[in-house]
Amino acid sequence: MRMDKETVALTSKWIKRNARPLEAARWHALMEGGLKSEVIHYIRAFQNEDGGFGHDIEPDFWLPESSPMATWAAGQYLFELDVASKERVVLDMISYLLETYDEETGMWPSVLPEHNNHPHAPWWHWKEGVQQNWMFNPGAELAGFLIHWSYKDSEAAKTGWASVEKAVAHLMAIDLMDFHEVNCFQRLMNVLFRHKDKVAAHTPFTFEEVNAKTVLLAERCIEKDPHNWGSSYKPLPLDLIHSPKHILAEKHPELLKENLDFYLETMNEDGVWDLTWDWGDGSEASAVSKRQWQGILAVDRYQKLKAFGRLPE
Repeated sequence: MRMDKETVALTSKWIKRNARPLEAARWHALMEGGLKSEVIHYIRAFQNEDGGFGHDIEPDFWLPESSPMATWAAGQYLFELDVASKERVVLDMISYLLETYDEETGMWPSVLPEHNNHPHAPWWHWKEGVQQNWMFNPGAELAGFLIHWSYKDSEAAKTGWASVEKAVAHLMAIDLMDFHEVNCFQRLMNVLFRHKDKVAAHTPFTFEEVNAKTVLLAERCIEKDPHNWGSSYKPLPLDLIHSPKHILAEKHPELLKENLDFYLETMNEDGVWDLTWDWGDGSEASAVSKRQWQGILAVDRYQKLKAFGRLPE
């Protein structure tokens, strides 16, 4: 089953009419050959003077001040576009990450007390000790950003590797991990692929050992029963398998085919997807968040469909 051109056009219209300008710009750049400078323009709209990001760039919490989690969301968009390290938006972001790094834990705080002062989903509520629920989500990926966008032996690179040392120790010591945290480690491994020899220099393990453990934890997260897809928050295969080159794509080809079919079968009449989660409070903020997430989900899923050859030429 392949998507037809009429459906793509329908989705494009919905995004341009209903999604945030950021998602409309991402769609234009990633699907229609538009300029990435336009996307950077809208990303910068969420950036504060301290270099961090806020202003509900992550739609499930509306904290205007900077937070590491909102900065992670922005960093993902910048990484997606392969934005150069010399760009001001990246340089300012790196400065913020250096200021907010916790040397003792190797992490960045995932949820801040200030979250509670603004509309937010219940899972973003701060309380004492909440970091234990999040661990290296998003810290593992933030460490990857520092390494990816920094010069060798710079303060940023050294901070990134210091975080990696603690993150890898955590990864190698556990048997199960939340899929959001696993994805942060997967994206870290994409960065470390270019620095394989340094992994053994900074940790007691080789790149291959750390990567194998990451893949193992990813596979354990996946909901492999298609009957449960769409009815829970458990991750679908394509929530953890982002490329046909992923080792799990080679191991589970039929499961991926079913997941791609599921994407196409569950699009609504507007050419986008309804969410399987909400804040549970019926608030206006929750409704706004859902609409914003529909735009993000549409762009993200189209990238998967494109990567796996399910879009029209």
